[in-house]
Amino acid sequence: MSFPLATENLCAGYDKHQVIHDVTLTIPAQKTTIIVGANGSGKSTLLHTLARLNPAQGGKVLLDGCDLSQLKRRDIAKKMSFLAQSSPIPDAIKVSALVARGRFPWQGLLHQWSSHDEQAVDEALQLTGLTAFKDHPVAALSGGQRQRCWIAMTLAQQTPLLLLDEPTTYLDLRYQVDVLTLLQTLTQQHNKTVVMVLHDLNFALHFADRLLFVKAGKVIAQLDDANDCTAELIEETFGVRTHLVIDPRTDKPIVVPLWSANER
Repeated sequence: MSFPLATENLCAGYDKHQVIHDVTLTIPAQKTTIIVGANGSGKSTLLHTLARLNPAQGGKVLLDGCDLSQLKRRDIAKKMSFLAQSSPIPDAIKVSALVARGRFPWQGLLHQWSSHDEQAVDEALQLTGLTAFKDHPVAALSGGQRQRCWIAMTLAQQTPLLLLDEPTTYLDLRYQVDVLTLLQTLTQQHNKTVVMVLHDLNFALHFADRLLFVKAGKVIAQLDDANDCTAELIEETFGVRTHLVIDPRTDKPIVVPLWSANER
C-alpha cells in the first residue's frame, strides 16, 4: 500500500506547550482517512502539523517520503491542499473568482493565467456541482453551497492530497451528507487522497477507509475497517459508554450512546 503522507515519532504544539506526543502513522493513497477524538484531544493540531501550518517540535512529517520541513511551501502547495474549519468570504467575490484562487501555487512571474488554469477551475466547478452558480456572489449561497465553493477551490489547486478541518461544521444534516459524499467520490472516482477531522463519529464510521482515534495527543488506534471499532475503544477515546449496532443496509456499525448510567 502506498503512503503519500506519514509521520515518524511526531511531536507538535504551540510555543513550549506540546500537544502531539510521539505519533507515528500512515495515510493510505486514494483513500479517506478520518481523525476523530474528544474536544481538546489534539486532532486539529495533528492535522495542522501534517499540513505544515504548525511546525513539528520533534520527529518528522513525510510527504511522498520527503521531510516536509525541508520542502518549499510552493512545492508543498502543488501536492497538498488544506481547507480550514472556517474562512472569511472576501467581500462580493463571485464563485468562479474564489475557486480561481486555488491556482496560486501555479502562478508566478513566468506563468500567468492560462487555458490550463481556466480548465482546472471549470473542472472543479463541475465536480462540486457549482457550474450554474459560477457568476453568483459566494455570500448569496446556502451554507452547503459555500462549503462546496471552498472544496472547489482546493480542487482547482489540483493536488493529489486534500486535508480538511471539520468540513461539515455549521451545516445541517442534508449538506453534511452532500459534502461527505462528494469527498468520498473524489477518492473513489478521481484518485484523490483525503484526510479530515470530523466530529460526528457515525459519519466517520460510514465514510472512512482509515480511522485514527486521538486521545491526549496520541493516536491510540488506526483502523482500516469500521467493524473493528468497539464500544471499549469509543469509551477510552471519548469517555462515554455506548452500544454498537450494525446498519443492515451498509453492514457498518452505528454508535448509540447509553443515556443512563444504569444502562447496560
